[in-house]
Amino acid sequence: MYRLLVISSFLMSSFVYSQNPTVYAEDITAKELKSMLTIYASDTFQGREAGTEGEQMAVEYLRNEYQKLGVSAAKLDGDYFQYVPLKLNTPPKVNISTKSQNFSYYEDFISVSSGPTKKMHFESYIYIGYGIKDIKHNDYQNIDVSGKLVVAIAGEPKNAEGNYIVSGSNKISKWSNDRQSLSAKQNLAKEMGAAAFILIDESLFTRYARYYKRKDQSDGETNLSLDVNSNPFYGFLVGDNIGNSLIQKKNGLYYNDIQIDYKNTYESLVSENVVALIPGSEKPNEYIVISAHLDHIGIHHGEVFNGADDDGSGTVAILEIAEAFQKAVQNGDGPKRSIILLHVSAEEKGLLGSQYYTDFDPIVPLKNTVANLNIDMIGRTDPKRKNGKRNYIYLIGSDKLSTELHEISEMVNEKYTGIELDYTFNDENDPNRFYYRSDHYNFANKNIPIIFYFNGTHEDYHKATDTVDKIEFDLLENRTKLIFYTAWELANRKERVIVDKKFK
Repeated sequence: MYRLLVISSFLMSSFVYSQNPTVYAEDITAKELKSMLTIYASDTFQGREAGTEGEQMAVEYLRNEYQKLGVSAAKLDGDYFQYVPLKLNTPPKVNISTKSQNFSYYEDFISVSSGPTKKMHFESYIYIGYGIKDIKHNDYQNIDVSGKLVVAIAGEPKNAEGNYIVSGSNKISKWSNDRQSLSAKQNLAKEMGAAAFILIDESLFTRYARYYKRKDQSDGETNLSLDVNSNPFYGFLVGDNIGNSLIQKKNGLYYNDIQIDYKNTYESLVSENVVALIPGSEKPNEYIVISAHLDHIGIHHGEVFNGADDDGSGTVAILEIAEAFQKAVQNGDGPKRSIILLHVSAEEKGLLGSQYYTDFDPIVPLKNTVANLNIDMIGRTDPKRKNGKRNYIYLIGSDKLSTELHEISEMVNEKYTGIELDYTFNDENDPNRFYYRSDHYNFANKNIPIIFYFNGTHEDYHKATDTVDKIEFDLLENRTKLIFYTAWELANRKERVIVDKKFK
């Protein structure tokens, strides 16, 4: 406790407040949050699926709200919209065969990445083992896979004591986690220069193939990806029927004369991120980005999925935070650093809107981005959370890249809001993988310090029953104020937060 008080005294002495921010936080009210969310999460917006008419109404609503507040667009041309190029993908037509056998889509393999139409012939391929590259275990060491077909198996190695080599314990790493192993191994193969990648994982394939088949044959969510120039790549998840046939080694290489015919069709479309700006008074070229995703999952079987909590709650929270900062500006008390108010599209399609912002078209320089405060579902409570205060919030990632950011977050809460900060999901090896599942991830991947604010999932997650009447607006108000106070401190303190760790 004594150490905590010493840290608190040190941090408070370094804080620079232009005025007590509670004056402006009082403009954040449950009444206004409810009024906006009742509109934003109504049937009128048709579930706000990315690339649809419903999402178009949502982005226009947000633009109109910023115009009412007198908050300017972040783009120099005055346009609040950042146009995100997307592909509307239909299931590719793929045939994989060897000289002796043809394999069947859904029954033997599925495609898990998207490239242009192409015929590929591999007389041999490189079997890479687990397909891991880590300081403690590297399957790629001294192996050149450039332009090759790479084949990996599921899982990760253990040592003689039965512990996983990468983690050094009985805990799996991302290389085995169901939510991340496929993408981690596939992305690594692409990074190493492979032309195509096959992961043999019977268990994962059985589950994914069933899901892909049901999704591809239903009128469910559309399959979107970014329509940007990038190196094409072809990834496949296969079961044991293909996997067992691939192991035919000769002279150090694996031969099976594999033919892959890949035919892809897609339609180009555009969605929008909404990006507004409150300029800093003293350090306008340093930025605090406050983000939330504006989309949800649309209409299914005639039912509108309103997404009141996911992420209508985060969306209206940003609007209230914008209003509070704008009142400070009007009072001659605006933030010293600039505030970027970022509403991203296509989060539900794979974090595409935020990826486009960070990887292809950052509105402001990433090197000048001090921190990202990301809000995704802050209007409900987690029914699985049995202990602790009702007035809580899950915080994820605050200590991953900046010890100082974590300490500031703690002290701001202690001074102003007194919310219970719950770090249950802050372990990146948590099986839920929440650290990797919202838009802050794309900022963290650029080594920008982040905090992810989250109330946890509930029985209405991704269901038509995620409606406004389930929102606990007193909690939404308290959590929104916490984020505002944290942004206020980050914007007004003398020095930007120190990044003392690397993304992993």
